[in-house]
Formats: sequence, C-alpha cells, structure tokens
Amino acid sequence: MSDADALFDRAASQTVELANRLSESDPKADLWDIADGLLAGAVHYWLYTRQPCGDPRCEQCAPISTAEERLALLLQDVEQYARDSDYYHAPTDLNVGRA
Repeated sequence: MSDADALFDRAASQTVELANRLSESDPKADLWDIADGLLAGAVHYWLYTRQPCGDPRCEQCAPISTAEERLALLLQDVEQYARDSDYYHAPTDLNVGRA
C-alpha cells in the first residue's frame, strides 16, 4: 500500500470514528444530522484544497480552473466513493429482488 493510499484510508477511517463518537456522545442525536455535518465539512475542505493557483496556463490546475469544473470533479469523486461503499446497496432497497 502506498503512503497516499494509507493516508486516504486513515482519513476515511478517522471520519467514521468521529461520526461514531459524536453519535455515542449524544444518543438522541439524529444520525442524518451528524452525517450531513461531516459531509458539509468534507466538501468545504475538499474545495479549499482544490483552489487553482492563478496561472491560466497551469496544466495541473486546468481540470479545476472554474467552480463548475471543481464541482463536477467533486461529484464524480462522491459518486465513486458511494458506489465503492459497503453500504451502497441495502437489503431494504425497493429495487432488491425478493423470491
């Protein structure tokens, strides 16, 4: 596993651990509120880290040179992370076949 992969896994794990700590510290808390807050913070940080450098010829910044391009990239990442999640499909989904 590369250092980048290990860091990615650690950040993801610590985010889940934070969510669990928040929910355990307030059993009456709405889990959706916790999840929405974590997602909002993650989006905010993701956008902060994707600010273009300002050089219109910068090849590294080309895919993120406008707000719309950054949003499109963010949505692609979120969709991939969701599809990769063990929780993407649920046994209670309406489109699950039943025999």
